Amino acid sequence: MKCACGSNNDFEKCCEPYLNGHAVPDTAEKLMRSRYVAYVTAQIDYLEKTLALESRSDFDAGATKKWAKQAQWKKLQIVSTEKGMAQDSTGTVEFIATYSDGSETLDHHEVSQFRKDSKDGRWYFVEGDAHTHKEGEEHSHHHEKPQTVVRAQPKIGRNDPCACGSGKKYKKCCGIEA
Repeated sequence: MKCACGSNNDFEKCCEPYLNGHAVPDTAEKLMRSRYVAYVTAQIDYLEKTLALESRSDFDAGATKKWAKQAQWKKLQIVSTEKGMAQDSTGTVEFIATYSDGSETLDHHEVSQFRKDSKDGRWYFVEGDAHTHKEGEEHSHHHEKPQTVVRAQPKIGRNDPCACGSGKKYKKCCGIEA
């Protein structure tokens, strides 16, 4: 059986060893592909354990499992990769995951950031900048690569202290969605 990640390799020799813990992806792209297969197969534990520690506090296993099971996963297309090789410590993978929600087919287009842990040597998903649109439709910037965001300051997590100095968590202060 061919692997759902689109590599054209057999599942047993591609993403299965990562999902069952017998091997560790040595590149950001291989981790990204295996995470896609984890969505296809609803292996939520794998998705959580491949998240960077600072990204786990917002992980909703129940909602993720519901989405993974409800979606009919069609294909994965890797658009581009930047760094993320075995010798790198960070990497970016841009991809399009096509799925059906029952009524229409959608493209989940994401630019994901990955980091290799200096202690255990494993790649972890840090965060992604994503948008979803109907399959084949592009947004107004037709075929332009999304701009990489360079932050002047570190990203404030939902559970981090608010930068305004209130002493509250960001999500309970300036991060409250209106």
